[in-house]
Amino acid sequence: MATYTADDDYDFLYKVVLIGDSGVGKSNLLSRFTRNEFSLESKSTIGVEFATRTIHVDDKIVKAQIWDTAGQERYRAITSAYYRGALGALLVYDVTRHVTFENVERWLKELRDHTDANIVIMLVGNKADLRHLRAVSTEDATAFAEREKTFFMETSALEALNVEDAFTQLLSQIYRVASKRALDVGDGDDGDQSALPKGQSIHVGSKGDVSEVKKIGCCSS
Repeated sequence: MATYTADDDYDFLYKVVLIGDSGVGKSNLLSRFTRNEFSLESKSTIGVEFATRTIHVDDKIVKAQIWDTAGQERYRAITSAYYRGALGALLVYDVTRHVTFENVERWLKELRDHTDANIVIMLVGNKADLRHLRAVSTEDATAFAEREKTFFMETSALEALNVEDAFTQLLSQIYRVASKRALDVGDGDDGDQSALPKGQSIHVGSKGDVSEVKKIGCCSS
């Protein structure tokens, strides 16, 4: 199947943000999806960095611009500005650290305070490979996702478990929501989030490729 290397060779460009506490594995999820890389020496993100990748959704080429926001509290005032324009978000917690799951509610509130009501949200329980250290049950996370009307998936950036699926399902849902809103404009519909086909099985086409990786901003301690 074809891959695409030209920056301008795509039908749609979607901004996605990765949020959650520091150390939950956001940067490794990003590098696994965009470069198929994982680093045990990964350091905490300072400020914001982003990477891009293109995938097929139906017969369209979708380019994702994925922003990795710093989880440390002292950078929150900086990263909050980067929510603007985001159409999707991966809200990540660490299945071995219950406190990171407890903080999901706060992250979700901040996300919704800074983004459009139609933003597509995927709750992600990362580090699922550490089965003997699990502190957050799949059932608790599923119940939270259902209550908050978000999608949910457990991943392992280390083992590449469900990383591809989490991103591609998110991007596919963004595409469907954006398409529906475009169709509904003539009907005066506001494209409410409740119209999302929650839990629907999604078929996604071929893998795309990385076109760029950038770091933006830096904050001295």
